[in-house]
Amino acid sequence: MGLARSTYYDAPTRAADDTALVEAMAAICDAFEAYGWRRVQAALRQKGWRVNHKKVRRLSKRSVTAALCG
Repeated sequence: MGLARSTYYDAPTRAADDTALVEAMAAICDAFEAYGWRRVQAALRQKGWRVNHKKVRRLSKRSVTAALCG
């Protein structure tokens, strides 16, 4: 067949829905307009979100929060 057994049985991963995270980031940016992605990530951690810094940076670049937060 030309396909490894582990590839055949490996379940495809679905992309996570980040709308709740983007909304939380937008709420932080509304409250604190001078926050960058690093401070937004720190604020998210204080609120209980466990998010990788690369994901916060990527979402802040491409979402509406880029216009709100610098």
